[in-house]
Amino acid sequence: MHGLQVWLYENEQMIGPTISEFEGFEPQRLTWAVLLARWTEFARAAVALPDSGEPGLVRQSVTDIIALQAVWFALGHLEELEADEKQLGIDRAGVLIARHAGAVRKRFEQADQPLPEELEELLNDASTAYEESKKQG
Repeated sequence: MHGLQVWLYENEQMIGPTISEFEGFEPQRLTWAVLLARWTEFARAAVALPDSGEPGLVRQSVTDIIALQAVWFALGHLEELEADEKQLGIDRAGVLIARHAGAVRKRFEQADQPLPEELEELLNDASTAYEESKKQG
């Protein structure tokens, strides 16, 4: 699986850490608090993005980006849930992915802008994690 991108713009280039940096850590050490700190840092930095063009569209998508990353991460921990909670979690993940991925795609389509490669990867990774979770049910 490709790492989900958390990126910022610097000199017109997308840069930033990826959630894949966390791969290899013991799950007990990778907590929601660590991710929340990264997402908070990303949200704060995104405020500095321009309001227009592709950076502006990314800025408008911050909430959706964070939500998609959170769902992706949660889907990787479904085995920690009871069977009935697991299916509910998968169903909720599907709704959240559809909502947030749809919002991102619509935002870029309405602006007649292509999705940045990193953002397309995020949408694909979240959808793939959801489809794999449904199969494992």
